[in-house]
Amino acid sequence: MEFYLTFLLFLIGIWGIISKENLIKKIIGLNIADSAVVLFFILIGHRYGSTAPIMEKGIKNVVDPLPQALMLTAIVIGICLTALALALVLKMYKEYQTLNISQIEKLAEDE
Repeated sequence: MEFYLTFLLFLIGIWGIISKENLIKKIIGLNIADSAVVLFFILIGHRYGSTAPIMEKGIKNVVDPLPQALMLTAIVIGICLTALALALVLKMYKEYQTLNISQIEKLAEDE
């Protein structure tokens, strides 16, 4: 059930990227899709009834820490990507005075 919800969340993010004209809404859609991917990998690495590997002596009934470590890295990369995208959107807004992508394309062609 959780896998279907993460897939639905990913589709909502992709829909926001594709269908919206506002650049801020596209960035929000990208963040939603990124969060869905992180949740999916955390779900893959989770096992019921198991504990963290640092708390156990020996290898028995522990969770694999690799997906969690990779997703911490993915979260940091997602935050950096969001900051970069917002900085670019801010510069585009200062240049064209709009956040609508079709209007920006039209104004860029006129120049």
